[in-house]
Amino acid sequence: MSSTQIIYIRRANILLPDGNFSLGDVKMGGGKILEISSELPTAGESETDLNAEGLTLLPGVIDPQVHFREPGLEYKEDLSTASRACAKGGVTSFLEMPNTRPLTSTKEALADKLERAAQKCLVNYGFFMGATPENLPDLLEANPTPGIKIFMGSMHGPLLVDREEILEPIFAKGDRLIAVHAENQDRINRRREEFAGQTDPAIHSQIQDEQAALEATQLALKLSKKYQRRLHILHLSTGIEAELLRQDKPAWVTAEVTPQHLVLNITDYGKIGTKAQMNPPLRSPENNDVLWRALLDGVIDFIATDHAPHTLEEKAKPYPNSPSGMPGVETSLPVMLTQAIAGRCSVAQVSNWMSTAVAKGYNIPNKGAIAPGYDADLVLVDLNNYRPVLASELQTKCGWSPFEGWQLTGWPVVTIVGGQVVYDHGKLNLEVRGKALTFDHQ
Repeated sequence: MSSTQIIYIRRANILLPDGNFSLGDVKMGGGKILEISSELPTAGESETDLNAEGLTLLPGVIDPQVHFREPGLEYKEDLSTASRACAKGGVTSFLEMPNTRPLTSTKEALADKLERAAQKCLVNYGFFMGATPENLPDLLEANPTPGIKIFMGSMHGPLLVDREEILEPIFAKGDRLIAVHAENQDRINRRREEFAGQTDPAIHSQIQDEQAALEATQLALKLSKKYQRRLHILHLSTGIEAELLRQDKPAWVTAEVTPQHLVLNITDYGKIGTKAQMNPPLRSPENNDVLWRALLDGVIDFIATDHAPHTLEEKAKPYPNSPSGMPGVETSLPVMLTQAIAGRCSVAQVSNWMSTAVAKGYNIPNKGAIAPGYDADLVLVDLNNYRPVLASELQTKCGWSPFEGWQLTGWPVVTIVGGQVVYDHGKLNLEVRGKALTFDHQ
């Protein structure tokens, strides 16, 4: 099934760009959405029909923060396994982070990742450039990239850029989007000494506390305002950061939240141990509530998974030797749609946070809406049935999920990338290849 073939999706409940739903048909061809109508003509001989009765059609998810581990750490995950997990989870495009080996901090390393992805990825892809204290020319010149990733904390080696005098030139030069992991590394280091010897993983949330996050976000915001530089705050985790942005969020600043910071909290350490350990850490249930409110009010703009897999063997090490991070691309859409069906938000809001607003935030053309002329990156989901998250069914190489056993609805039934069916009722089409994303700011 090539992208040139005409495919009709029949009798789907279609999410339209205005946020309303309409029962009807969608015609795709040449990788694009061609037509939407309550009823389209019968398919011709060389054309294909997809029966979507009882299913909801949404724009494909764009996950703007993942760690897919290739090159250098393929034993945890690789672009092939990760993109299979994406396809199964309704994620049709991803933006991947630079902390691979070698780091994505040079034009050559970016070119290498793009070449690997072209060969292996079932879905569309983009790769961040990682800032170091020395690589400003590469940060300004490498293409195509969604932007510059700065680790202000939770990192060691060349990717840790935590001093204001090193951060300032990066904010001062160029106009490329800067995405920050905002935690104050000095404070984390001090608190790590303070809590040394403690092995309860719940201590992680105290070591990398809310204040460490707030201080780094304040610094990033200060530099962004000084240079009017496009800033994106990754995986916002605290209510105090959300309230800071509520009071002071320039038009060129955006923020995201992960599903786990919305639905998991510090009580989960007692249930799943180090599987609940991530950076920035899970917070109190009160923080869940403030983050939800900020998301619903538009203070937080969109959702990312921060998919960061580690092996079960690594995760089984006693804290603090256990690594931080959890997988998420396969479960993010059903986790959020389950929240919508429970009344926490609407299905249209979930789709906006996970697709439309991401395309807008990163200036990705022709993505994030079901409309003629847009790319045919789509997902059909079943909102009528609940199924548990089962480790045995996961495509991610790490083979576990913090949501294992959760009963979720909104599971993808069919995923379409560039007009080609890549996932269909449990089966992956491994012949499909996504494309490199483009970004209109370049």
